[in-house]
Amino acid sequence: MRSTGYHLSISTARADALFVSALQRSDEPGTTQIRQAIAATIREFGAQGCAARVAQEYGEHPEIAVLRMRWARALVEGHGEVTAAGVAERPGLRAMAPVSCAA
Repeated sequence: MRSTGYHLSISTARADALFVSALQRSDEPGTTQIRQAIAATIREFGAQGCAARVAQEYGEHPEIAVLRMRWARALVEGHGEVTAAGVAERPGLRAMAPVSCAA
């Protein structure tokens, strides 16, 4: 049986990389830290490697994975920082420089 191809958008690859990175919400990362974490994680694992690790975490710890991905997507999409109360605006994240997602 042939495997189905998987296409990652740039924002999905960035969110996956941030999810997999060692960066924590409690670090209160700035734009530079976020960019560096994404770039380093994609260099280390590749975009598909990050996606595989995200899938593994959803399989092993779905409750925690949902919260972490919500946080990662909010930062990548420039909506701000996810807190217990929801999403708080954080200006300046929309201007993130492109990160290469080549494996």
